[in-house]
Amino acid sequence: MEFKQIKKNFKVVGMKNSGVFADYETEVPKFAQQFLRRAYEIKNSSETEIALYEPKRNDNHLEGQYYVGLIVNGTLNEVPTGMEYIETTQDYVNVRGKISDIGKLHKELLKWADEQGFQRDLESYIVETYHQNENYEEKVEIYLPILL
Repeated sequence: MEFKQIKKNFKVVGMKNSGVFADYETEVPKFAQQFLRRAYEIKNSSETEIALYEPKRNDNHLEGQYYVGLIVNGTLNEVPTGMEYIETTQDYVNVRGKISDIGKLHKELLKWADEQGFQRDLESYIVETYHQNENYEEKVEIYLPILL
């Protein structure tokens, strides 16, 4: 696993939802499938799927908001009904790996960030991008927001 610190800009058109953190593993993919049925409506789509998650701030924080969407090329003036345009630039710690290892990737990235002395930004969205690969398992790239 290769970990790094990076500043990244994301331009996204997506749909917002909320739910119990404990149910994200099943609820987010379901909502993403619902969103993808409307993906053809988005102009300038890169076809790269993305999710932005409100971080869990503490043990009492049980529900959060998230977006599922597509990365777009350039700024959009028009977005389909029920969707939002989001643009965010942030400092992150980052890792990429197999989607089946997503839990391990998050855990190892958090550990690495802590060892490097990075402080998490709990007011900014965690970002995951999903990358299809014809011959191999789908990849996920994780971006955890940090304060510099």
